[in-house]
Amino acid sequence: MFELHKIVTDIFELLQGLSAFHYLVPKVGVGGAVEVTGPIDFKQLITFTFIFLASLGAIFGIGLAFAAQKFAVKVDPKVEMVRNVLPGANCGACGFAGCQGYAEAVAMKPEVPPNLCAPGKATVAEAVARITGKVAAAVEPNFARIMCQGGWSKSVKRFKYEGVQDCRAAVLAGGGDKACIYGCLGYGTCAKVCPFGAITMNEDHLPVVDITKCTGCRKCEQACPKKVIEVLPASRQVLVSCHSKDKGPDTKKNCFVGCIACGKCVKICPFDAPSVTNNLSRIDLEKCKVCGLCVPPCPTNAIVDYIPKRSKAFVMDNCIGCQICAKVCPVNAASGEPKKRHSIDQQRCIGCGICTAKCPVQAIDGTFNAIMVFEAAKAKKAAKVAAS
Repeated sequence: MFELHKIVTDIFELLQGLSAFHYLVPKVGVGGAVEVTGPIDFKQLITFTFIFLASLGAIFGIGLAFAAQKFAVKVDPKVEMVRNVLPGANCGACGFAGCQGYAEAVAMKPEVPPNLCAPGKATVAEAVARITGKVAAAVEPNFARIMCQGGWSKSVKRFKYEGVQDCRAAVLAGGGDKACIYGCLGYGTCAKVCPFGAITMNEDHLPVVDITKCTGCRKCEQACPKKVIEVLPASRQVLVSCHSKDKGPDTKKNCFVGCIACGKCVKICPFDAPSVTNNLSRIDLEKCKVCGLCVPPCPTNAIVDYIPKRSKAFVMDNCIGCQICAKVCPVNAASGEPKKRHSIDQQRCIGCGICTAKCPVQAIDGTFNAIMVFEAAKAKKAAKVAAS
């Protein structure tokens, strides 16, 4: 290996040989007192330069290779496999930082279930379960629900807003232009942030949720400055669609469809699900049996029933004539003699499903909750047999 100062000397000799450079830089070195003169061996110079650069590159290459091997992070191949089956929405509904974060967690942590991907639903859950060797339990889907019916034609405004057409911008103008400070502003922020196109705005400037597209990712819920969007289980289909905590008379002034806390829903519910707190009726989703009895009495139509047409009940042959259905029916549609098959008046029946849920031998079918009731009874019977 040639010495470094010899290579530098050769380079200066090459530069000194150029006339233009000779006039610009006649002397080089410390203080300019050393001149380099003499013939230049280009072949030797190029060889030396090549050898020097090749040696330098080899040293750095070996160093980088060693560092890469020393500090390499081992990745479970299952992580990449899970990542490939996820939809890639990065919505965060699973509770992790995007699809990559969930893929790493579900593949490496035994406690993370494989069914947390809301957009992927059951198909993705089953695929993740196969990859990770876990069991994908059935999960009830969640949907975004708009807890306000006060569109622009049904609510009062305090002033005319002419700013940026976005709810988050409008709320900066004194809390929004609506007289009801709890209501939806109607400028479509939720529709803009939805990654699945599940929310659109209707003609009255209210959000409409397409449950066939909604995945319950909660992006709309987080973006709404008025918090009128709630992501709820699909089975919760009778809701007080209002958030106003104003007193009844004030709510009535501001909105035609707001809850006035009259308490009629509380009086009629056989399951004690509704309750009035802070001038607003709320339905306890754990107690509610989705019978819909509270919907017709509401004077302002603030309660929404997402089952617009309910199928009616009918009695099957295994009826034992216990008369429980007749006792619990809120509209006196069920009747019959003791120990004889009962009947249900189809004209009176509202399909609330209360008789189906209360029948001790599951002899009533046809209501919206019949399948759930039958499955629950079957599971209870199987558990009882297993215990004995």
